[in-house]
Amino acid sequence: MYAVVKTGGKQYKVSEGDYLKVEKLEGAVGDAITLEEILMVGGDTVKIGTPLVPSASVIGKIVEQGKDKKILVFKSKRRKNSRKLNGHRQLRTVLKIEKINA
Repeated sequence: MYAVVKTGGKQYKVSEGDYLKVEKLEGAVGDAITLEEILMVGGDTVKIGTPLVPSASVIGKIVEQGKDKKILVFKSKRRKNSRKLNGHRQLRTVLKIEKINA
């Protein structure tokens, strides 16, 4: 069984036992998180939401809270000797998907 989940403005396809990196969610390591925005549930029969599947949820457990890898943002203007270099590390949460309720 799998589900398509929307969180942090992005959509993810998840199955039970998967690890999922998403944008930061509130909670401590070990807490259970319930994701309510389920767009599709698949398996033997497929349920497609309009836009959400009613009474469906995905339960996950927070495995890690931290920062992602650093990305570099480089801006320059040609022939002006103008250059700017910034780094950014996005906050992220790692979830372990435990159960999909259809």
